[in-house]
Amino acid sequence: MGKFALYVLAAAAAMICLSSCGFVLGIEKAKYTVLEKEGAFEIRRYEPCIVAETVVESDFDEAGNIAFERLYNYISGQNRTKESIAMTSPVIQEVDSQKIAMTAPVSQEKAGDNWVVSFVMPSEHTMETLPEPLDERVVLKQVPERKVAAVRYSGTWSKKRYEQHRAELQEFIRQHDLTVKGEDIFARYDPPFQIFFLRRNEVLIPVE
Repeated sequence: MGKFALYVLAAAAAMICLSSCGFVLGIEKAKYTVLEKEGAFEIRRYEPCIVAETVVESDFDEAGNIAFERLYNYISGQNRTKESIAMTSPVIQEVDSQKIAMTAPVSQEKAGDNWVVSFVMPSEHTMETLPEPLDERVVLKQVPERKVAAVRYSGTWSKKRYEQHRAELQEFIRQHDLTVKGEDIFARYDPPFQIFFLRRNEVLIPVE
């Protein structure tokens, strides 16, 4: 079991429980509206959100392990709370950190030869209220409203299954005369100890 699995286990033990049907309870998920549905395929409109993201120079399988550690450390307290406090004397410097709730999914997106992995920040936060990452490799980013085509599937997180469903989604996009507006995204909703055939996985592709 790699670091990705260990960190998800720690997060899950602290914050979430599983229902009998396999879906994660108690964590906020990225908000969207389904515009069209056809079997396992959907066209969705996602609401604007803020993400914490990091860029990893690695292959598909290892990128999630490396990135998750950085992002999990950020939401677990490796950050600096933004506060405005009246000036006093003497000047004492102290770093105050903040824990941030886990959300779903964990998204992985190609960026040239690298991978961008991101967590959606809870909707209660703004760019002004989110604490600053202490790790300079973690960046907060505002993501505007966007339309995506999505295909949902269960099973392992292997690159082979991801590419299989990406090809099916690309064919769905072609058949519906949609225009691709960005890189495809691999979205994982469940921790690694979830039974593989109950996992919720998705491929998302931004479209016009």
